[in-house]
Amino acid sequence: MKNIELFSRPLAVTPIMPLSGNYTDNELYMKRDDMIPFSFGGNKARKAAEFYKEIIKSGADVVMTYGSNSSNHCRIIANMAAAMGLSCHIISPEENREILYNTKMVEQFGAVIETCPVTMVSETIEKRIKAYKNNGKKPYFITGGGHGNPGTESYVKAYNEILRQEEKDGIFYDYIFHASGTGTTQAGLICGKLLAGDVDRTIVGISIARKEEIGRAVVRDSIKEYLGEDFEKLYTENTLIFTDSYCCGGYGNYTSEIENTIDYVMKREGIPMDTTYVGKAFHGMLRYIDEEHIVGKKILFIHTGGTPLFFDYIKNSEN
Repeated sequence: MKNIELFSRPLAVTPIMPLSGNYTDNELYMKRDDMIPFSFGGNKARKAAEFYKEIIKSGADVVMTYGSNSSNHCRIIANMAAAMGLSCHIISPEENREILYNTKMVEQFGAVIETCPVTMVSETIEKRIKAYKNNGKKPYFITGGGHGNPGTESYVKAYNEILRQEEKDGIFYDYIFHASGTGTTQAGLICGKLLAGDVDRTIVGISIARKEEIGRAVVRDSIKEYLGEDFEKLYTENTLIFTDSYCCGGYGNYTSEIENTIDYVMKREGIPMDTTYVGKAFHGMLRYIDEEHIVGKKILFIHTGGTPLFFDYIKNSEN
């Protein structure tokens, strides 16, 4: 098993930059987690750094995970496995199998992609893990999107990183916005906030797919799992803000207004965003700020990655 030097030490701090465009009557900043220097960065790279430690401890010789053809998570896990000299096996739903840049990179990294109907995903994962073990292999399975305590831990660390940047820069962010998908990014940020006792800060997860009821439940469960016995002492329901008002009906769906936002940010700031995750969330944030009449605040948006999907967007725009 080969070492990945980047993941063998604490990740470098990602920059926070003020945005200069005309977006809102607030001071708007962006934390560039897309600049983590591994496989286009993003929140999945932060999570991979935590799973890397677990894989090393486990002595695994096969890394398994689940995700769609557009999954940033699958790209980064396949890249990490290749860098470690390990086999990688990805279970993916056979529905909507458009070949995207993430798909091509997963294949380039040598990962096996096994497709099945979405209704058979759990059964397929169990069968494949059992088959590997029967063949004398030691698989390590990562839940889709990097769900689980290692994923949550990665954004507890990111929250503490933000605290240190605030202290250094002499600033306090009243709001933190981000794209909320599988839930551990938001769970980690909220756990970080609760553990730090930051009662004056609001964290808002903009759903990119899930309906509010299930999305809230998944994030809440992750918070509870991470905090353990401290959950009842620290957690209150109003800490968790998860909105499905801007997910455009589901995963991968987007509008011309989201496209316009992505185009404006790229032209004005030079920052690429995609239609599935970050661009949708950034546009949703702007609508949320307007609808909630938020003014005069310092607002931080976390860019959680997905740059290859930006090029899919550009390609599709040409067709």
